[in-house]
Amino acid sequence: MTDERLFQVQRHERLLTELHQRGAVRVRELARDLGVSELTIRRDITALAARNLVTRVHGGATLPLRSRPAGRPRAATVTGFAIGMVVPSLDFSWPPVVAGARAAAAALGVTIQLRGSSHDPDEDRRQIGRLVEAGEVRGLLLAPSLDDDDIVDWIGRLPVPCVLVERQPRRWTAAARKVEWVRSDHALGLEIAVHHLREHGHRRIGLLLSPASPTSVYLRHPDLPPPILLDDNPSYDDVLSRCRRQGVTALIVHSDPQAIAIAQACADRGLRIPEDIALISYDDEVAHLAEPPLTAVRPPANHVGRLAVELIVSRLLGGSLRPARGVLVAPELVVRQSSPFHVRV
Repeated sequence: MTDERLFQVQRHERLLTELHQRGAVRVRELARDLGVSELTIRRDITALAARNLVTRVHGGATLPLRSRPAGRPRAATVTGFAIGMVVPSLDFSWPPVVAGARAAAAALGVTIQLRGSSHDPDEDRRQIGRLVEAGEVRGLLLAPSLDDDDIVDWIGRLPVPCVLVERQPRRWTAAARKVEWVRSDHALGLEIAVHHLREHGHRRIGLLLSPASPTSVYLRHPDLPPPILLDDNPSYDDVLSRCRRQGVTALIVHSDPQAIAIAQACADRGLRIPEDIALISYDDEVAHLAEPPLTAVRPPANHVGRLAVELIVSRLLGGSLRPARGVLVAPELVVRQSSPFHVRV
């Protein structure tokens, strides 16, 4: 095999690996990461698309559409759908969710009308209502604040089908039989982190959560002590003191900014990471920027966005008689320098 052919094979493997991890890749980012021209990456995508390994979209590629049952209309039949999408912010974890949704929409021939809201239920209702009143969308992807106990029921009564994104209705409500949902399996993500730490000998594991985050609802583990909850002005020194009193040797922290603050507090106290305390962040948005770079649970944000679009399009094609579905997507653990230490037991 010539060197040129070898490099091509290596690029193809890297592209496919990134694609299966993230759900979509961008030409510009791959060219930068691999140190080649954007034209080279476009040629790679074209070659892989010819083998039905990827689907070409504007500016990149996505995973190929799953094979359809016999008689299911092809993507061309849904071209022209407009889907509304309302997310609580356009930063933090939401850009990869939106990117995944847009990539899937491009592959399916539909468009997305995006609106940013806030974590205010009233603002959620306003933004959702404006999309519905405009009459231009056939379905909605929504991430409302669930602090409003009635909002899921309200969503279930909207005149267009809806899919909740990174949210899940309570199972016993009437809306749970109508409103579909897709979210990261955060409980599984926590279990993966706990298993990793226990493999390295840690038995006293602490859990630090932000009660304001919707994710924290799902981050509980029966074998861990009750989580330490952060208020608006947390004292990370107090958190570390509590860990020391309880013999905690490893700490799982949601989310990255809090985990980085813990790492800084450890440095101020002369605590070594991971020798004195191992640290895992939950989110992996900026965990790699910490000192040391933090091991982190990475929710599958891109895949969540992609699957949400596939669910809503499937609903529009299948009609209201199709049973509502809920989908959990597994996170992954990205191991860095903050958790490799083997504790003596």
